[in-house]
Amino acid sequence: MDFYNEIARKELNNWKKKMRKKPSLVEKASKHVQNKFNNLLPEKYHEIVTSTIKNMTRAVLFGSKYITKKPYENLSLRQREKLVAQKTKAYKTTALIEGAGTGAGGIILGLADLPLLLSIKIKLLYDIAAIYGFDVNDYKERIYILNIFHITFASKSKINDVFYKMENFEEYFDSLPDDIDSFDWRSFQQEYRDYIDLAKLLQMVPGIGAFVGAYVNSKLIDKLSKTAVQAYRMRIFP
Repeated sequence: MDFYNEIARKELNNWKKKMRKKPSLVEKASKHVQNKFNNLLPEKYHEIVTSTIKNMTRAVLFGSKYITKKPYENLSLRQREKLVAQKTKAYKTTALIEGAGTGAGGIILGLADLPLLLSIKIKLLYDIAAIYGFDVNDYKERIYILNIFHITFASKSKINDVFYKMENFEEYFDSLPDDIDSFDWRSFQQEYRDYIDLAKLLQMVPGIGAFVGAYVNSKLIDKLSKTAVQAYRMRIFP
């Protein structure tokens, strides 16, 4: 094993420990408050938002397959992760410009940011999967991508559940029916919405919306990329 792989494995092990760590009292209390707020919202609202994000994500996932590169072959881990860093930088620039543009437009354009940013994020994950040598035309890899997305923006209590599935991915996948609808869309949309709600509300404020949109979008892409790197290292290392 070369030095780079050794360092990568140590980083992966530290990330695994972090993912397995149980939520603190503060994290539990914060999630409890968020849940109480969500419970005050009408069920119809949850149904509409769940359906919207589900359909949006399905469109992004199945629409992207025609422009996704084939899996990269015969590359070292160092080479793959150098490419990931380059891709992430390019996507951060795209997300930054998109966030600044929609943020400067106030509420109407601010609302348009959700599907645009979601599309950028999913496409980034497609590219990262291919760089690590995985074929995203495979339904199994699409499920894994959704779990990477989920674990990146989930609360600590939910992270533990999602990480367990990812750590035992083959066993988890074998238990699923061959249908993308089997994914837990309600939890997916609610955790994601809870994570970005405040930032996206600030993005719609005149005067600061453009700055907030650019900053937040760039940070979200960076966080997603870092999670994806560890998630695919977990698939590569025995």
